[in-house]
Amino acid sequence: MDIVKNSVGRKLVMAVSGFGMIAFVVAHLLGNTTLYSGPDGINAYALALHSCSALLWSFRLLLAVLFALHVFFGIRLTLENRAAKPQAYARTDYRAATFAGRNMIWTGVLIGVFLLYHLLQFTLQVTDPEISALRHPDALGRPDVFTMVVLSFRKAAVAAVYVCAMAALGLHLAHSIQSSLQTAGLNGEKTLPVITKGGIIAAILIALGFVTFPLAVYAGLLR
Repeated sequence: MDIVKNSVGRKLVMAVSGFGMIAFVVAHLLGNTTLYSGPDGINAYALALHSCSALLWSFRLLLAVLFALHVFFGIRLTLENRAAKPQAYARTDYRAATFAGRNMIWTGVLIGVFLLYHLLQFTLQVTDPEISALRHPDALGRPDVFTMVVLSFRKAAVAAVYVCAMAALGLHLAHSIQSSLQTAGLNGEKTLPVITKGGIIAAILIALGFVTFPLAVYAGLLR
């Protein structure tokens, strides 16, 4: 396709796939807030999701495609940028480039590794089969997602992994949101400061929202 034969087209693919995954992350965060309603909240929510299995798997397939596109073109653009300046500068003066922007590839790698762990733990439920929600239903016969999550986050190591992963997600989003909006053409003198600050605020809110779950469980507020 012609759109992916130039850097602008590849950046557009990155922006569109990124926006799609951000929408999922926000929806996932909102869905996870049912954890604060106790077993009746998140167990009912999980049951409702799995009752529409065809729609759920179609959605997962779409996310997998978006993720694959984002990773592929992210790596390609990173390699192209490095190839454009093969010799490192004797001194690097970072004036416009932020820490989040300079480390997008590494926060992306951390998020990818975490995503694999997250899928194995809470989706496929193979890391801790003794507390698997699918194998241990609640009193109403629903997969006991609440107990699985609570018992998982009571472990300091698991809670720490999630907190660190959300820090990486926050850094990644802080740059990717503003970068995607710039790619979409919102990069004027008046709009750029707004989308830069807005992207950072949105990233912080999303990351903190996810962090509240393991911290609330580990602190004993959810049990």
